[in-house]
Amino acid sequence: MIKITLPDGSVKEFEANSTPMDVAKSISEGLARNVISAKFNGTTVETTTPLTTDGSLILYTWNDDDGKKAFWHSTSHVMAQALEEMYPGVKLTIGPAIANGFYYDVDFGENSISEKDFPAIENKMLEIARGKHDYKLRSVSKEEALNYYKEQDNEFKVELIENLEDGTITFCDHSTFTDLCRGGHIPNTGIIKAVKLLNVAGAYWRGDENKPQLTRIYGISFPKQKELKEYLELLEEAKKRDHRKLGKELELFTFSQKVGQGLPLWLPKGAALRERLESFLKKAQQKAGYEQVVSPHIGQKELYVTSGHYAKYGADSFQPINTPAEGEEFLLKPMNCPHHCEIYNSRPWSYKELPKRFAEFGTVYRYEQSGELHGLTRVRGFTQDDAHIFCSPEQLDEEFRNVIDLVLYVFGSLGFENFTAQVSLRDPENPEKYIGSDENWDKAENAIINAAKEKGLNYVIETGEAAFYGPKLDFMVKDALGRSWQLGTIQVDYNLPERFELSYKGSDDKLHRPVMIHRAPFGSMERFVAILLEHTGGNFPLWLMPEQCTILSLSEKYENYAKNVLNLLENHEIRALVDNRSETMGKKIREAETQKIPYMLIVGENEQSENTVSVRKHGGEDLGTMSIEAFSDLIKTEINSILKPFK
Repeated sequence: MIKITLPDGSVKEFEANSTPMDVAKSISEGLARNVISAKFNGTTVETTTPLTTDGSLILYTWNDDDGKKAFWHSTSHVMAQALEEMYPGVKLTIGPAIANGFYYDVDFGENSISEKDFPAIENKMLEIARGKHDYKLRSVSKEEALNYYKEQDNEFKVELIENLEDGTITFCDHSTFTDLCRGGHIPNTGIIKAVKLLNVAGAYWRGDENKPQLTRIYGISFPKQKELKEYLELLEEAKKRDHRKLGKELELFTFSQKVGQGLPLWLPKGAALRERLESFLKKAQQKAGYEQVVSPHIGQKELYVTSGHYAKYGADSFQPINTPAEGEEFLLKPMNCPHHCEIYNSRPWSYKELPKRFAEFGTVYRYEQSGELHGLTRVRGFTQDDAHIFCSPEQLDEEFRNVIDLVLYVFGSLGFENFTAQVSLRDPENPEKYIGSDENWDKAENAIINAAKEKGLNYVIETGEAAFYGPKLDFMVKDALGRSWQLGTIQVDYNLPERFELSYKGSDDKLHRPVMIHRAPFGSMERFVAILLEHTGGNFPLWLMPEQCTILSLSEKYENYAKNVLNLLENHEIRALVDNRSETMGKKIREAETQKIPYMLIVGENEQSENTVSVRKHGGEDLGTMSIEAFSDLIKTEINSILKPFK
């Protein structure tokens, strides 16, 4: 007999070699019908995997992220089979599940494929799925695996297998199809009821520009046709909210090939939007005891060698800048933290002066591959709302909790209400990825977990997602379309203070090492604005809008009155503009709607004589006629209901 521990803490006994499906049946027939994947002792397994030892078991259905991952990965196998049958001679490489769906990278040789081929491939996939073929995982020797793919003349799979250890290699079979795979599948293909191929793109083998270019086919699948229909409707809405489209329509930012890929240019309205975001956070930071600092855009290479960033990210940085002085090398700044360490190091500190909180909206540069650039969400130059807190170990817990409060304030002020906190820890299987002692890592990880518990956060633990110098608390926010984004991060770091030999004098008159907290509620201004644009569809919170209202005069006779209204609104610190173009009122209203301007103030003879305005809200709601004072109070009340001062 073996003992199986379930997520609720209960323990059940089963005969050795029982499967996760047997466990599901012991709980309920309903669960057994719906379970599609499982995890045993932290390892993804099939529902048919024999369990031979005591351990913890989690059962997944379609409603779980891990269940979807298994579902989509299994569908990638079905697509691969369809491609092999329809395009003999293709070479398959890898086909993982991704956040929404799956992809498969394929070498089509002399053939090519386009979206016009998708319907035929989808029909073939559904035909295969209807066969209800079981997914069966089997172990194979390294020699057997190599021979199998050498016979197929598939150098890609051979390369993968050559990097695997004998005894760890598995194949997955279904129908007449076999693929190299480490597991994580649904019970059978019949569960797949709806498929949609989404797009096709080029992708270099293993992401290396010097290796062959493959064809990447993206797709998604569902257990019900209705869910596919809802997803496609969501995609259409996402296209309307695409930040690149809205950014152009709202005149916020642009790109120029002459300036360079991945280097955004902020237009006047976008620059004003950024300034308001910066001002908003600076006010909150000032109340929280932060001090503003400024660091240069470049630094000597040795600075980043000391911090460890050059060893970890040097390949992804811009090439060193050589100066006229022999042997002198600078880098475009990839991170702000080494600069802030040197600011701290500029003078000695006493324990009575800690914590020191240095904040900066610092622009950094990282060389992203051209194929990975995407609007504002993936750029080569971006501004982080960075801050670094240098504190004593005794102050760490309180400082970390205070940063959580600041992040939650930012989210609440900008309408991000649905989020999960992710505690990102090191990967114990790959210690070479990290710097610092196990003792310091243990202290840092425990500090984050304790803070998340004390603040009552809904959090999950993700192993292997830590930064190379320390664990972190990431905030995973769901937008209005249900998509998850990483926004805001807090990291505990015992290692950079060691590398930069930071110190403070304690109450014992001895030198001690401070702890460092890295934090960025926005993350990067560029990415944050992109996500905010798509979350709100361009309808930003009223306090953040470039223009909060536009004044429309019914004819030239009332233009002077419109300008008087503008002056009065500006006195109330309300951002407004006068549209005095020789266009019809209907066209002016339509364009104001397109620009997402929250309020339209229409002025004519009655309004001028009564010193009032007729108020129309974005979306078409008529709020009637009111005085300038009443309208100002309306704006202030709406702003104050969202934008409360940081405590």
